[in-house]
Amino acid sequence: MEAKKFIEEKVKEIKETVGDKRALVALSGGVDSSTTTVLAHRAIGKRLIPVFIDDGLMRAGEARRVKDIFKKLGIKVRVVIARREFFNVTTADPEVKRRKFRRTFYRMLGRIARRYKAKFLLQGTILTDIEETKRGVKTQHNVLEQMGIKPKRFGLPPVVIEPLKDLRKDEVREVARELGLPPEIYDRMPFPGPGFSTRVLGKLSPQRVNIVRKANTIVEEELAQFKPFQAFAVLMGDRATGMKKGKRHYGNIIVVRSVESTDARTATPSQIPWEALQKIQQRICTEVRSVSRVLYDLTPKEPATIEYI
Repeated sequence: MEAKKFIEEKVKEIKETVGDKRALVALSGGVDSSTTTVLAHRAIGKRLIPVFIDDGLMRAGEARRVKDIFKKLGIKVRVVIARREFFNVTTADPEVKRRKFRRTFYRMLGRIARRYKAKFLLQGTILTDIEETKRGVKTQHNVLEQMGIKPKRFGLPPVVIEPLKDLRKDEVREVARELGLPPEIYDRMPFPGPGFSTRVLGKLSPQRVNIVRKANTIVEEELAQFKPFQAFAVLMGDRATGMKKGKRHYGNIIVVRSVESTDARTATPSQIPWEALQKIQQRICTEVRSVSRVLYDLTPKEPATIEYI
């Protein structure tokens, strides 16, 4: 793939498809949705409605970060607060959790599309998303028509445009660089569309998301120097006995996951220095008071997936 030629072709396709109508794009701030947003903005300008849905499941300060980055690019992002709707998903089953997130996500987008009279929906679906969903590995929230799901089921615009659906993650990064997106976008580690709901095993609640969010911030900070493909924290569903200040502490368990990959089809665990892992453990157990144990995941993809849910 030649990035410059790809951009020219996709901008032309989007312009011809949308015409003089409006289009909605679901923007999370990751490289896939950001690249889609900039491609579409080049094609149709202010007739693009970029929306960041604040579902309470993203990294700390993410809404403000996304708005500021795209403001510098001349693109206005609308933030829609929808935390209550997403925390109604209380199931512990991984696949049911993903499907309920998808249903809530798309119904929300359908309402927003009607509000702005958008006739098209753009999203940053990539080839790996489609493959993993079709193979039954895990349901990606942004895969619809490839599974035979009609957009009208969720009240969405009838036409869904997915300009990146034939690309892998490394190719998307190349396009993002060519588009002039900043390194904090094109070099950023992947983050799941359903956010921290995929990193909380068991029941979802704001309290449990806050635990894993704090631990995740520590993991990202401490491992940034090693530049892994993806690194994050997972909150397990069980607890374990520990000790704090000489007394029994029945606390949460955090798993640290760090992997090396190019396109997410395969992945190997990062060989993190022992001193760095010790520092992560010390910081998490000190700064996230409910945690009693920190583990490091050594499993490649396959037999594991990169994410836990």
